[in-house]
Amino acid sequence: MVGFAEFWGQSDAIGRAVALLLLAMSVSAWALILWKAWLLRRARKGLVRAVPAFWSAAGVAEGRSALQSFDTEALLLPLLDAATAETRTATLDAAGKRESRLTRRLRDALHAVLARLQFGQVLLASIGATAPFVGLFGTVWGIYHALVGISAAGNITIEKISGPVGEALIMTAAGLAVAIPAVLAYNVFGKLVAACEADLEGFAHDLRELLDQD
Repeated sequence: MVGFAEFWGQSDAIGRAVALLLLAMSVSAWALILWKAWLLRRARKGLVRAVPAFWSAAGVAEGRSALQSFDTEALLLPLLDAATAETRTATLDAAGKRESRLTRRLRDALHAVLARLQFGQVLLASIGATAPFVGLFGTVWGIYHALVGISAAGNITIEKISGPVGEALIMTAAGLAVAIPAVLAYNVFGKLVAACEADLEGFAHDLRELLDQD
């Protein structure tokens, strides 16, 4: 903290802007990490309980009630609603085969649900990829700014250079500190989303087979 305070006091507007940008990236990443961890935990728990409850029901109406009780994040209900929706007459949708209508509706509903689960993944990937370079730029700019100041003061010595350069290197460490949690979270969340996607695709396939026989 002492080194960062020295860096902040000696840096110019660009160096401080880089530091604030890293701070904003860190806050955004951690807020997203905490929210997605909570969301995906509830989603996995709901899927594990809701899918067996639906197939254990006596009929579609009872299955819907089971989903309403266990599907806390409303991941399966949109699929059931799409599959059982009434077909509007005098439309291209009504002109198609029943199997095709079910496939199209379930596909669209599945894509919407997956978009909710994948929300924020691009931001985490972007922060993880760019934060080290932002920190490196802050370090390079800090060293340049420090050397210009030392050169203007004259009497350049290794002692006068090592302090500002060492303080500028804090920005590289800060960039890594921002990037590493974002990358780790992106990989973990990607695995969890993939597991949810597999369950949802399996449910959609089985639901289409069930309703296509009606």
